[in-house]
Amino acid sequence: MLENARKEEQQRKASERYYSRQKAAEAEQPGERFRREIIRPLTEVRPIERRLIFLEPGDDLALERIIGKSDLVGISYLELGLLAARPVCRIQVVNPFGRPEGYGTGFLVGPNLLLTNNHVLDTAELARKSFAEFEFEQDINGRRKTSKSFDLRPDEVFVTDPDLDFTLVSVAPVATEGTELTDYGLLRLVEDTGKVRNGEYVSIIQHPEGGLKQCCLRENEVVDLFDNWIHYLTDTQPGTSGSPVFNDQWLVVCLHHSGVPMKDAQGNILKTDGQPYREGIDNPGTIAWVANEGVRISRIFQALESRSENEPMAAESLRRLRSQGTDPVGPAIITAPETVPGTAMELGELPAEHYHLADGYNPDFLGYLHQLPLPKLADNLQSKVAKLKDGGEILNYLHFSIVMNADRRLAFYTAANIDGKKLKKIKRDRDKWYFDPRLDQRYQAGPKLYKGNPLDRGHLVRRLDPCWGPNARDAGEDTFHFTNCSPQHERLNQHDWLEVEDYILKTADNANVQISVFTGPVFREDDMIYRNEYLLPADFWKVVAFVNKNGKLSATAYLRTQKNYLESLEFFDDEFKTWQVPVAQVEALTGLSFDLPTDADPMARAAAGKGLESQRVNIRRIRSAADIIL
Repeated sequence: MLENARKEEQQRKASERYYSRQKAAEAEQPGERFRREIIRPLTEVRPIERRLIFLEPGDDLALERIIGKSDLVGISYLELGLLAARPVCRIQVVNPFGRPEGYGTGFLVGPNLLLTNNHVLDTAELARKSFAEFEFEQDINGRRKTSKSFDLRPDEVFVTDPDLDFTLVSVAPVATEGTELTDYGLLRLVEDTGKVRNGEYVSIIQHPEGGLKQCCLRENEVVDLFDNWIHYLTDTQPGTSGSPVFNDQWLVVCLHHSGVPMKDAQGNILKTDGQPYREGIDNPGTIAWVANEGVRISRIFQALESRSENEPMAAESLRRLRSQGTDPVGPAIITAPETVPGTAMELGELPAEHYHLADGYNPDFLGYLHQLPLPKLADNLQSKVAKLKDGGEILNYLHFSIVMNADRRLAFYTAANIDGKKLKKIKRDRDKWYFDPRLDQRYQAGPKLYKGNPLDRGHLVRRLDPCWGPNARDAGEDTFHFTNCSPQHERLNQHDWLEVEDYILKTADNANVQISVFTGPVFREDDMIYRNEYLLPADFWKVVAFVNKNGKLSATAYLRTQKNYLESLEFFDDEFKTWQVPVAQVEALTGLSFDLPTDADPMARAAAGKGLESQRVNIRRIRSAADIIL
């Protein structure tokens, strides 16, 4: 196979480096190596001091390991190892003709960005048919997990280097089974040198021979450092190409790419029985190995930097890698990576017949005994409603409706029905956004608002919420209308709402696993003016209604703020705050009326008899779904 030929070429080069270094060492005069050591630059003269910048302050145990006094590691080492294994995947290589060509290993290193070897994926055409498979492994009971497959997207990012034997390729954000790629986190790469030194031990997480995920844990000594390469003694097998190699802090020190086969004095590759290996006759599994080789992470950064000025994809790769921080200090494993702002927005247009399917929000969705009409706007807001081209005021989509604010070009509110029993996991393809042709574009904030800044097109109705029933896919597509998005700072959008809808759908207090959800921004006169034409809302609200196990209507309300983010359009507050509030407080802030029964809101019941103002200020900090009062 072509992949085997590419791999054998890398093995040949690795072997040349290894035995060349061995011969040079043998030829050195006594004291020559010591002389070379003392004339190195300062950062190389004192490798221990250089190594210390990567350690947590006060980690005396780590220092002892580095200077060879201890093999102990803290118990958290194992917990971190499990986290470090999540971004590692098996790559199934499929050639352009649709035939399997082999397997490799890869790992996530940036938002939607995968790192592997060039000899695993050497062309965009090969990557286009191949895919990444996560959780191809056993659970703690020895049973196979259900793996998740993600398409590769080389048209977005594909950068490869045959000399350093690395490939970076973009990955689809959602698996064919519906799982989000962000569930697996990523391994943060650090540009600085000094992450490991000779005599330290490394670990490697791998898919040997395309099999289940395995780990070769420590006791794998680093034996040589080259300018571009690291040699170490680690148990690896075919299929391990593209694996991450970790130091004791679970920082990736290099990208594994090849084994170094053992040779005799004549240069013949040897088998484990000491006999020469006969290519084409002997089983490759009988080859004896003396070491393994990986490309240093710092050199991958250097290669990308040198190509970034003339190659947009190399520049994009660097941008994604650096979006999570590449300084020596900081977490080695990012469990919830942030998306990278500024990626190109794709515009689309839906056919006129698409909108004929739209049933809109159903006020009888929770049962005829619990009718819940659309919210009413205060009299002073009626004149601000954007009129549709046919004279109407309500934009109906599949399972949800929207009323727009003409002045702000954003939704006054969205209203959606969610049937938890019929929800479908719809694969998220490449995002495509739509202007709604039923409403003049001057009432819709479009691409101009979101270009070149950290503002996300934050869904008001979540993408998967209306994805139920026979037209689930079309319903999900409806959520990508500009009418359904509102400018939310990327940090806010990525930690939005603590999955309130999911929690309420699944709680035992919800009798029918159905909810109606109202969402929107809070409009204030003093909202920040952006680009001389947009007022950015600082807060967002949500009201969720359902029938409880006692057969009564229940409704809870929530507020979410991004004020701190908007003041400079930079993130500086490290805390994400969500509050459960009385529905009456949302009504007071928005000018909307939900016409709910007085006993529907548990926050209002908690403040019963204290007067309307006391009820409004009765708020509850929500740190997890368990804090929600139903």
